Amino acid sequence: MIEYRNLRIALLGGGSVGAQVARLLLEHSDELANRVGAGLELVGILVRDLDAPRSADLPRELLTTDADSLILGADIVIELMGGIEPARSYILTAINSGADVVTANKALLAEHGAELFEAADQVGAQLNYEAAVAGAIPIVRPLRDSLAGDTVNRILGIVNGTTNFILDRMHVAGDTLEEALATATELGYAEADPTADIGGYDAAQKAALLASLAFHTNVPLEKVYREGITGVTPQQIESATKAGYVVKLLAICERLIDPETGEEGVSARVYPAMVHHSHPLASVHGANNAVFVEAEAAGPLMFYGAGAGGVQTASAVLGDLVSVARRHVVGGPGFAASNHADLPVLDIGKVTTRYAVTLEVTDEPGVLATIAGVFSKNEVSLALVEQSMTPAEPVSGSHAAVSGTATLVIGTHEATEAALAATVIDLAANSVVTNVASVLRVEGV
Repeated sequence: MIEYRNLRIALLGGGSVGAQVARLLLEHSDELANRVGAGLELVGILVRDLDAPRSADLPRELLTTDADSLILGADIVIELMGGIEPARSYILTAINSGADVVTANKALLAEHGAELFEAADQVGAQLNYEAAVAGAIPIVRPLRDSLAGDTVNRILGIVNGTTNFILDRMHVAGDTLEEALATATELGYAEADPTADIGGYDAAQKAALLASLAFHTNVPLEKVYREGITGVTPQQIESATKAGYVVKLLAICERLIDPETGEEGVSARVYPAMVHHSHPLASVHGANNAVFVEAEAAGPLMFYGAGAGGVQTASAVLGDLVSVARRHVVGGPGFAASNHADLPVLDIGKVTTRYAVTLEVTDEPGVLATIAGVFSKNEVSLALVEQSMTPAEPVSGSHAAVSGTATLVIGTHEATEAALAATVIDLAANSVVTNVASVLRVEGV
């Protein structure tokens, strides 16, 4: 029998996720109360327009435009508005009033997480954000709780469903990026303005959160290296497929040793990379997400599932809500952000990985030796070289032919980003190279 008083829940935002959270709260109130040990009373839903259509039929008497009254009368505030302001101010108001907060706002946490967690820590409030990374996939609590006694060395994540859908279409259906994006838009996977997704911004925000959590270090968004998928071509996809790889947009967080100082640091970065078909991330298709964690004691762990969607994300929100509500019933302080390690965030130039470099070169004697010399000069070791020929064009009015060109696909052993960048600059300036067609990292090996 439940004896604890009802907990007052304020919901900020009635969009696709907010409406589903409200629906599930109302429909499963008895079951949630039994799990928590107290009733969860939805006291109001903050919306911008009382008459806007909703993805669920919500009681009109719960809708309000009065943010302050709703927040100040709540025990727990769920923020699902998105954006920076007024969400940041509303969360600070909630925390300072003594309420706990559940949010799915990755952009806000990536930019102002340190401020918000400090505010929550000052008053012993709880700030949970499972839904901010990879939608329905439980990854925040496993990193924070289940692996709290372990050391996480590396995370490889497919954390943006739109870009995974696009790259998957390019592999499976042979679409161009533009064709795959058009399909994603038609199916509702891509926004009208897809820049945040295809530009890698969304994935970078999630990488900042994952790295901060896994390495107990504040990793600001501006320290996350970012490349989107706009430069990925069908030729790169085809070349990767022939070599037994798929191209994925990866969020990578890892512990590194600074090659200059020998001290430990961390890296967070986002870019398209080649993943071997035998790696678990290579089998993640469509708009799904997956996070591959490499821990010192636990070993490799894979988390897979829907990375977006109203009801799927609502599942993660309600999981946080139940966790926060239980704390009210049993007592105890909230979870403080763990930044005790305070490791330096290393520049992308200090990252070490493998590369696949595609060059268009003149077809003449000595070219391979010249190219190999450029790589050697910059201390980048070659692992393999594949060559294909482009037929020469006959000279007009003559049976003679001008020199043709060749395409070289060069795989490297591990090298630093700084060394590879210097190599690319030298290659572009070399007379035998007509074009540095592409550079892709090779990850997950």
